[in-house]
Parts: sequence; structure tokens; C-alpha cells
Amino acid sequence: MRSVFFQVLAGICGTIFSFSHAIPALAEQHVGPQHGIAMYGSPALPPDFVALPYVNADAPKGGVYKTGNTGGFDSLNPFIRKGTTPWQLRFMAYESLMGRNWDEPFALYGLLAESVETGNDRKWVEFTLREEARFSDGSPVTVEDVIWSFETLGTKGHARYRGLHSQIDSIEQTGPRKVKFTFNVQNRELALITGLRPILKKAQWEGKDFTKSGFDVAPIGSAPYVIGEYQPNRFMSLKRNPDYWGKDLPLMQGVANFDELRIEFFGDSSVQLEAFKAGVLNVQREYNANRWRVSYDFPARTRGDVILSEFQDGKPSGITGFVINTRKDKFKDWRVREALILAFNFEFMNEVVTGGSQQRITSYFSGTELGMQHGPAEGRVKALLEPFAEDLIPGVMSGYALPEGDGNKRNRKNLKLAAALLKEAGWTVTDGILRNADGEAFEFSILLPLGAGELKAFGEIYVQALARLGITARIETVDNAQFFAREGSYDFDMTSIRRGFTLSPGNEQMTYWGHRGVEEQGSRNLMGMNVPAAEAMIETMVATDDKEEFVAAVRALDRILTAGRYVIPTFAFGTTRIAHAKELKHPEYVPVNGAGYWVAPPVWWYEE
Repeated sequence: MRSVFFQVLAGICGTIFSFSHAIPALAEQHVGPQHGIAMYGSPALPPDFVALPYVNADAPKGGVYKTGNTGGFDSLNPFIRKGTTPWQLRFMAYESLMGRNWDEPFALYGLLAESVETGNDRKWVEFTLREEARFSDGSPVTVEDVIWSFETLGTKGHARYRGLHSQIDSIEQTGPRKVKFTFNVQNRELALITGLRPILKKAQWEGKDFTKSGFDVAPIGSAPYVIGEYQPNRFMSLKRNPDYWGKDLPLMQGVANFDELRIEFFGDSSVQLEAFKAGVLNVQREYNANRWRVSYDFPARTRGDVILSEFQDGKPSGITGFVINTRKDKFKDWRVREALILAFNFEFMNEVVTGGSQQRITSYFSGTELGMQHGPAEGRVKALLEPFAEDLIPGVMSGYALPEGDGNKRNRKNLKLAAALLKEAGWTVTDGILRNADGEAFEFSILLPLGAGELKAFGEIYVQALARLGITARIETVDNAQFFAREGSYDFDMTSIRRGFTLSPGNEQMTYWGHRGVEEQGSRNLMGMNVPAAEAMIETMVATDDKEEFVAAVRALDRILTAGRYVIPTFAFGTTRIAHAKELKHPEYVPVNGAGYWVAPPVWWYEE
């Protein structure tokens, strides 16, 4: 059932992570332009590296990678808030100044830029563009394009780009192919984040409104793939550009091997799976361990025409589940949120939905040395949290763990505890309905996109459990366009959330949990949290050059998030499961960050 791989085990991940943090002094030496840059220490790959460690540099070109999405799309511009695009578009059709090696916690190497230079304190960073860098229409990538891209995305683009823009003091051209960024805060990660922003063509947008969403114009990029044919809500084809400028770069050896990436759209994951079985698709990611075990025994697989492959990673668990919108008054009290978690009978639901085959997430960074430790805060974690102790909710300092059910459908013990907490918070049952002191009934909806799959199944069982507390909850499913519009404007009570993390969390954490997202629409702070202690931990994470302090700050942040009771966690995705046609091949070595979108399809290939 499983292909044989050299799996990247957690111990190895920890070794790599520790090494990258071990000698920060190396990163502090100002030695002029370099081929790469790391968050801590020096990049693992030397200046003369010939390919990334997890690719087949001799992989043949050709073939089609046919995958599926649920939902639809109504825009070709993935860089603005308005509209919905295929999620793959942002990653496959556009490039940045630097590119990642996914076998390191956080290290970048030259892509559009041939070199990077930064000061001892990383208050500035300067990139030198490659003379041969070209957009897909053949025009050169210039410093003017870089400056325009940063200013436009930072002021008119999606909220994900605005945090960096606010921390840039100036952008200036310092040579024919040189551009320098100076920052207004002490933040070691900004030099790297700057290298990952997409670069677009300025001239394309003269006289056009960049914020307009639709099908009339798509941003021109420089990546190996360009948009080909498409039909809204049905399919999109990304074609490999035969004139791609960067095909000889070390970073691109064995990468972008398929002639076409074809994305088909389906109403839900069940229909998508049937399309894979019928041969409409030739690759399928499976997130349900039980379905992986029982639903892939079909003729093509029996004949050997379909292969089931599993990949392990060493990343933190991240967080997946139902997020509670604390902008709503009924959810502001932590006791109410704890009651909602107690009512979520994960052990029973997991048995029903996945056959008990998936493990629950225990904290946001669980599964690695970055995860919070059980019991009261100690040592450096305690020292970092103590200045905020009076304002932290119960569990952060003393320790917190998710409640466990007994596996029984009734979940009596936890429901009894939930009812007591709700009563403490001012909610009592009258005639079978939970009401507050003003007589208002406790009602809410769970917003989900069409094709939510397992989350919807979990939600349906959850609604029944809530009814036993006198709470009226309902599941509301909408199409993708409505879902993302409502998510972006925080027009929900509870909805789905998935946040994946690497071994080097940093500035992105502020976009997830920072106070600006409470009111600023389009942020990723779905729960609406505003906790100064969390922001202080993030600031420590990105400013320190001390590995122990970094780990302590992440563990402290993990405590704040988990004990905050903002999310009702479901299961972790430590194993990546991909079913694929036998003609789709992949390297045996898996990078430390796993087999995400940066592996399949970029480093897979087609071979008869």
C-alpha cells in the first residue's frame, strides 16, 4: 500500500533546526553580497550548489499533472482581496527575488536576484537582480518593477502583503540592477520576507485598476508556468513556458517538469475522489486517514495503475478545526469558549468520521520542540510571560490541556462541566433553551464552504451535542466566493480554520494573531484576538538571535493561543497521503518541511 521513502523523522528535523540556530554569529558577519541568506546561521547550500537536495535534477520534462479543487473561481488576480482564484495560481505562476530550500527551516537562495546583502543588524537588505531575468512576455525584470510591486501590493494588495509594507522605511534604487530596502523596526526576519514577495510587471498596469477582480486581465509573472485555457468554476490550465528564463538556475534544476498543470473543479471532495477513480484526475491528496484505508481499493489501484504514497514531515502540527469569532459578544468570555470545547466530543466524532485513525492536535506547535510543555510555565517561558501574568486568562501560566471525552456518544461528564461554566458566565437553561440575563437565546451558525467534507461531518455531530446544552447551532454552507467574502469581513460566528507552520515561525504569526486584524478586514486573525502578550512573544521571536530564547518565545505563544480557547481543534496532518497514476514519479527524499505544494507538483515528473 505504501511506497518506500527515506522519511524525514522528527529527530532529524530537530537536528537540522538546532544547527540552523546554533551559530547566529555567522549571520552577523557583514561580508558583502551572498548567494543566500538564512534566518539564523548560514545557508546550508554552498554558493556552487547545483540543485536542491530533494529533487531529481535529471527529471524529464513533459506530461500533465491533473489535480482537483473543490469550489470555483471568479478572478485571475491572486494578489488582491476581491475575488477567488485557484489557490495554486499564486505559487506556480509568479516568482520572487529569492526562493526557498524546503529542506531548511528558513533559508533563501537567489532567484530573480543573483545576490543578497544585509547589514550586521539586518536593518536593511539589498538585492542585485539577474541581468537575464525576464517576465513571461520576454520583457526584462527591472528595479522599477520591484519597487512598484512592493508599493502596490503593500497599499492596494491583499492584507497578507500590508504588514511588511508598514515596516519598510524606504525602497531605493542603488545601481542599475540593485534595490535596497531599509526597515523601521528591529526584526531579523524582514530581510528574508522581503525576498519572498511576488514581483509583477509595472507597465502592464498603466491605466488599469489593480484592485479590480475578474477575468479581463491576469498579472504577468516570471515563473515557469503561465495561464492557459480556463472555464470559470470548471477548470484552469497552467502551461509550462518553453522560453522560461530561469531554466538553467541551480534553484530550478529538476523543478517545473510537467508541460501542463490542469486543475479541475468539483462540488465536494467525494465527487472529486470519484473523478480520480475514473481517470479524470491523475493525482489526489487525501486528508482522511480512514477514507485512505477503505476507499482506494478500486480496479486501477488493484492493477497497479494507481499508487498510494505516504510522506512524513517534521513540521509543527499547526491548527485545524473550528475557530470562534470573539468579536461577537457571546464568545468574549473564556468560560463560554471552554464550554464549547468541552461539548466537542472529539474521541467519539473521530471514531465515527475517520474510524478513530487520526490523532488530535494538542496545541498549535505540537509535535516539535516548539510546542508548549505540560504543566505550569517554567524557566525562560515563565520569565517571558510574567510581565503579562495579571492579564492572561487561566491556563496560560498554570498549564492547560484540551479536555478528553470518554468516547461515549453522551459525553455526560464534559457536558456537565460545560453547563457549569456557562452558568458561571451568566447563561442558564429555561424551558430547554440556554439564555443570558437579558433572555437572549444562545444561538449561532457554523459557516463552511461547499465541499468541507470531514469538518461538516464533525459539525453535524457537534450541533446535536450543543442541543443538549440548550444551544441552537446550525451549519451554513455557501459557495467559495461567498465563503471567502464573509470570512474576509468576519461575517460569521464560527468557521473553519487551517494554519500550517514551519520550523521557523516568525512575522506571519502577527498576521494570524495581531490586534490589527480585529478590525482590519481581510486579515488572517479570524478569531479577533487582541492579546499584547502574544504580540510580545512574536516580537521576541523575530528580534532575537538566541536559539533558546526563540524556542521559549514560541512555547510561550503556544500557551497563549491554546489556553485562549479560540479554536476547537480537530486532527493533525503529520502524514501526507497522495494517490497518483503510476506515470507520476517523485524523488524518494522528502524535505524537512514535508510534501506540500512545494514538492507536488514542482519536483514530481511524468514518465511512461
